[in-house]
Amino acid sequence: MEQVWANRAGSAETAINTRHLKKLWGLPGTQLGVTGWPATKKERHFGIWHYWWQAHLLDCLIDAQLRDPQAARLTQISRQIRGHWLRNTGWTNSYYDDMAWLALALQRADRQLGIEKPRALDKLASELIDSWVPEDGGGIPWRKEDQFFNAPANGPAGVFLARYGRLRRATQMADWLDETLIDPDTHLVFDGIKGGSLVRAQYTYCQGVVLGLETELAIRSNDDRHVARVRRLVAAVSEHMTENGVLRGGGGGDGGLFNGITTRYLALVAVELPGDTDEDQQARATARDIVLKSARAAWDYRQTVNGLPLFGPAWDRNAEVPGAEGKAAEFVEGAVNPSQVAERDLSTQLSGWMLMEAAHRIEAHESGADD
Repeated sequence: MEQVWANRAGSAETAINTRHLKKLWGLPGTQLGVTGWPATKKERHFGIWHYWWQAHLLDCLIDAQLRDPQAARLTQISRQIRGHWLRNTGWTNSYYDDMAWLALALQRADRQLGIEKPRALDKLASELIDSWVPEDGGGIPWRKEDQFFNAPANGPAGVFLARYGRLRRATQMADWLDETLIDPDTHLVFDGIKGGSLVRAQYTYCQGVVLGLETELAIRSNDDRHVARVRRLVAAVSEHMTENGVLRGGGGGDGGLFNGITTRYLALVAVELPGDTDEDQQARATARDIVLKSARAAWDYRQTVNGLPLFGPAWDRNAEVPGAEGKAAEFVEGAVNPSQVAERDLSTQLSGWMLMEAAHRIEAHESGADD
């Protein structure tokens, strides 16, 4: 059974490669993910640009390289980075959550694979550091010229800054999240705060990024409060955001990434959360179980098209094969609304791939195959 999740992650990778990856505008040395399958003409020609989807595609390619090192994939990763820079005309944009996701992926490419982009990392780090505005109620805002301070920006930015060596700022961000956005009843993370009023939506990926930040701080500090927060939040996710142990789906569009991101950081908890108490062991075990139960369900309920998996947005029900007809995902007021059939969205398929890689990470850790 040792290679089950490695094999399934490999199949998910091949599915994305086959259906979604192509050169940017035919340019040599480039690659990006086409945002839909089957694709519209506009999607095929990269007339549509979803910055943070491409950042997560890069992150998944890095997962795959760590799982199964290949020279050809290293080339792919470099092409993905170049494609991103060209299509975006630089590294930055107006959304701090987007920039945090690209920063995290580029940081991993540098530290784990030796693909160095120091100027990009420094530029993105400066954006994330300089946007901290406690005098305005933050946190960092969701986007420039905005007063919405939320978990989707502060969580991944904090993870990046913790790994970047800016522990004091990362700790300030974690404390701000804990003081401002934790639901006193469920202990889940609210979406954000605007004009002093809570935006009370509770999304899976808000939980995931806070788990990631608190785990990184627990690893890097001797402060027990970070471990305690992870324990509390893992229990809350298990109680309020799973059905029969399977993590809740977020639909398509941007929501297609939500559950995959959460499993990435649940796997981090399962493998790296420090501590030897019964409570620490329980948190790691709970995080592990959510990832593995979700992965089994997503695999069992997948569709198979030309021998390759197609994942649904909800992992505990049958996936649907999209056709060429139906409404495509579209960008509206700062977010991407889902396609009529969420399975056509690259985001939904990246989540399935991310989940398979998360399950593999746990599998490798338990078999002693990881570092």
